[in-house]
Order: sequence, then C-alpha cells, then structure tokens
Amino acid sequence: MKLLVLIGDSAVGKMTVGQELMKITDLRLFHNHMTIEPVIEIFGAKNNRVITRLRDVIFEEFAASDCYGMIFTYQWAFDMRSDWDYIDYVCDLFRKHDADLYFAELIAPQDVRLYRNKTANRLQNKASKRDVEASDKRLVRDDQAHRCVSYDGEIPYENYIRIDNTDLAPDAAAQRIKERFSLQG
Repeated sequence: MKLLVLIGDSAVGKMTVGQELMKITDLRLFHNHMTIEPVIEIFGAKNNRVITRLRDVIFEEFAASDCYGMIFTYQWAFDMRSDWDYIDYVCDLFRKHDADLYFAELIAPQDVRLYRNKTANRLQNKASKRDVEASDKRLVRDDQAHRCVSYDGEIPYENYIRIDNTDLAPDAAAQRIKERFSLQG
C-alpha cells in the first residue's frame, strides 16, 4: 500500500496533476473536494466535521484494502499546528497497514494560481469554485492568512519532492513524481 500526499497552495494544480498521475500509475485519486463538494451540496455550507468523518471512512477502508495506493490532495497550512497534526493522523491510518508514504509539493506564484482558478477542469470538479470572483478573493485572502508553501527542509519525510509547476504541464509534473518514487503503472 502506498499513500502519496500531494500538497500545495490553492489552485496550484494538485487535482489536475493527481488526475494525470492516476493515468500513469496504479494509484487512485482522492482529491480534497471529493468530500467537500457533496457536503456543501447537502448541508448548504461547508461542514468540516462531516467532511473529516467522510474522509476517515474512505482512508480507513482504502488503507485496509488490497489496492496499490492512493493520491490524496491537501492544502497544507504550514503555519497551523492543526494541519501538521491532521497530516500525521492520516499517515498513521496508513502506517497501521504498513503503507509507504510519499509527499509531493507543487508550488506556483499567485498570479499563475489565479489564472488556474478559472480553468474548465477545476470548475467542472469543484462546484464551490464556480463563483470565480468569490473564489479568487478567497485564494488571495488565504494567501494572506496562511503559509501553504513549505520552507526548505521543513518537510520531515524522507520520500519528498518539491516541484515548481509554474511552467510545467500537469502530465510532466506527474511523470516527475512517478519517476522520483518509482511508482508502479
């Protein structure tokens, strides 16, 4: 079993790179909004407690399965202890099943991410981003409130890669991740 945590700032391309990585490996994609969007649809607003409970069920069942592995996308605020704790918690769920853990961080400047915030793939898969003006404001506000790019050497995990995907196509970024971690596919 493998868990690849694909991290990065809002609209950096986590889901899109994850989709490309799933095409060339035997990993399955569980992007963050696969639980966020249905909860918003059902409750009319984001409910973090429900989102977390849904994720827990998926993580626990997947980690216990005979699947090759999972890509989980996550916007990790490095300045928030709770995000560090959450990543440790998710990793522990997979460690219980002797999973290999991998971390890939995508980085790109805000202007690039604001452009990507409007792409058809993003809007198709993330209904909560379809009010582009509000989504853009949220992206800028989140950038001001939190640090979602790691410092050099801050990620403590052995299996880690950082990719500046500003000018890198999603399939090329996915290929780098696959090669770096010798992922099956």
